[in-house]
Amino acid sequence: MLSILSISTFLSPEAEAIGVNWGTASSHPLPPPKVVELLKSNKINKVKLLDADPLVLESLSGSNILVTVGIPNSMLRSLNSSLKAAESWVHDNLTRFVSDGASKVQIEYIAAGDEPFLESYGVQFYPFVVGAAANIHTALVKANLANKVKVVVPCSYDVFLSESGLPSKGHFRPDVNKTMMELLAFLSKHQSPFFVTISPFQSYKESKNISLDYALFRESAHPRNDSHKIYRNSFQMSYDTIITALSKAGFPHIDIIIGQIGWPTDGAANATSAHAAEFMKGLMDHLHTRSGKNPSPQDLPTEMYIFSLLDEDQRSVALGNFERHWGVFTFDGQAKYQVDLGQGLRKLVNAQDVPYLSSKWCVVNNNRDLSNATALALDACSAADCSALSTGGSCFNLSWPGNISYAFNSYYQQHDQKAESCAFGGLGLITTVDPSVNSCRYVVELRTSHSVLHRHTFFHWIVSPTGAILLYLLSDNWR
Repeated sequence: MLSILSISTFLSPEAEAIGVNWGTASSHPLPPPKVVELLKSNKINKVKLLDADPLVLESLSGSNILVTVGIPNSMLRSLNSSLKAAESWVHDNLTRFVSDGASKVQIEYIAAGDEPFLESYGVQFYPFVVGAAANIHTALVKANLANKVKVVVPCSYDVFLSESGLPSKGHFRPDVNKTMMELLAFLSKHQSPFFVTISPFQSYKESKNISLDYALFRESAHPRNDSHKIYRNSFQMSYDTIITALSKAGFPHIDIIIGQIGWPTDGAANATSAHAAEFMKGLMDHLHTRSGKNPSPQDLPTEMYIFSLLDEDQRSVALGNFERHWGVFTFDGQAKYQVDLGQGLRKLVNAQDVPYLSSKWCVVNNNRDLSNATALALDACSAADCSALSTGGSCFNLSWPGNISYAFNSYYQQHDQKAESCAFGGLGLITTVDPSVNSCRYVVELRTSHSVLHRHTFFHWIVSPTGAILLYLLSDNWR
């Protein structure tokens, strides 16, 4: 078991503890009150949300957990063009939750957009980000909340770069530079921090110059020199690249909050729980060491939010199938590995009394003609979650037709175990025997009324990265 360190001992003095991202892009999300119990039982006192779901905010009432509330990218245009829209948003999503009293929600940040500068989005959100943030701030002033709540804009891991790979040459992406200058001026004016994602996993996947050893803080990693500084891991290189970019932009003293950082546990090669545990321990050890060297204020982040609390089977897989497996906990609130999120020397506490559907699974009926099974499985995966079947995933080594059964079961579970969702032209078979194999878990979904699953017409084909990968995984040639 990995040793456990408290990250709150080496973030800046005002940071009470590490925070987590709580996303709800799940077909059958853990009920919000259960998630709040999970947060409190593990002494997590900061949480970052991607939207303003009223059920989630109500569950946080009276919890004393500090909350960052998100505004989806899709709302930026209207909030930019209309102060009334911003005032309505603040009234509907903040005012009634932050009223005085023991039951109030402790909202400290409003995050305008969800990484709107992500390079894959292009420039579609650029014209609206700063205007939306400014209107939200004005609405907060009118609601007498601006002294309690700050407006921020979460920036993706690819807004900063260094062509040479050296932090001293860091700068913001040229296409985002003008908007970034406007954003930084806004943040500085209102004493708001700079929220940014650091993603060593994606940097490792996208750069031939970053080894797995370097990403995971291993002593065997080859160090790099830059302007008399020695770098032994990709995290510190990324962080110092951000500092350089901010300094070049004219904002060297702005507080930095790492809004997302983590390591996925499935859906890609080297996305495993063991590597996630190694990464988190390496990160904490590294920051603990730096905190003992009398760092200047910007040498360490003000706060840090782990990405993420729970797995989400409805997250976009545009960047990769690992996107659905960032959780420290599984979708049903069970710890994948041990890390200190505020609970000290105790092990992580799992979610209790989780409401599951019946212990039933849908598998392929081996007594039938399976010549059409692959096509049916591909259709099932297009409307369900088969990311664990990806190359290097936890279910990648399933033999045929075990992988067909996995696809059938994923569809069956996401559609509430309805008998017709295990039909598959007569090839499906409902069983009470758990078909899970080794680390490959055939899930039983949660029984919940708070479902965000967009019901698909059965066998509606969607071309996606998942489909492209599964076309190989489930093909007859892979038997």
